[in-house]
Amino acid sequence: MDSSEVGDSSKSANAVIVKPVSNAIRILRHLSQIGTPERSVDIARQLAINPSTCFNILRTLVNEEVVEFSAMSKRYSVGLGLARLVEQLVTQGNRVQLAKPLLQNLAARLRVTITLWRRMSPDRIVIVSSAASPTDVRIDMAEGQRLPILMGASGRLFANQINLDDPDIQSAFEKIRWARPMPLDTYREEVELAAERGWAMDDGHFSVGILAVAAPVYSPSRSIDFTVSAVMFRGQRDEEGLADLGKALIEFCDEVACVLY
Repeated sequence: MDSSEVGDSSKSANAVIVKPVSNAIRILRHLSQIGTPERSVDIARQLAINPSTCFNILRTLVNEEVVEFSAMSKRYSVGLGLARLVEQLVTQGNRVQLAKPLLQNLAARLRVTITLWRRMSPDRIVIVSSAASPTDVRIDMAEGQRLPILMGASGRLFANQINLDDPDIQSAFEKIRWARPMPLDTYREEVELAAERGWAMDDGHFSVGILAVAAPVYSPSRSIDFTVSAVMFRGQRDEEGLADLGKALIEFCDEVACVLY
């Protein structure tokens, strides 16, 4: 868990900064903070951006509808497109918060820790909500924890949307630090099994002594952007109990999809 965070920090420290993207964000931030329309030349001067570069970035932002241009005043201001992007982000965050009581009720009913995972990038997933089991001995999963997209029970669900024959994906798989290493062929079999029964399981590979069962939350377009995972100690349920848990998660995911979408 900690090693993943260290890896992310290392990536950030060595990341290549794309100057035009950085300048575009600076321009948007400037226009948002100042609150009044401004000319391209004034924006360039205040942000120390080459005037020609600033003009080209502004025209691109206008085409993307996140900045508006007044032909009469020759000034730029924040566009409705940016407001819509922010609104969508806030709305999704609100929906995750609305799902929290559902997770807590499920954790209490099943006596396991319940986590809601979201795909945050092509190669990472993150816990956006977590509800611990109310039992005396329980497993706590921190919100904000990030993992490689193929890892854990949820990873086997997201893997159904990924080409495991891609050499880059296979290389990424080999770099994952499993608590109990497993070959790609075995992993592939578990991914196929998860697709057949509708839920996936990680039995101690993510963390020694921990077993997780996960089910997908399908979007209206049938993509998988979220998963719900039940985390418990190994041996806490027998095979039949795990199958029942998987079915309960499938039903729950249908319910929580109505909140998240």
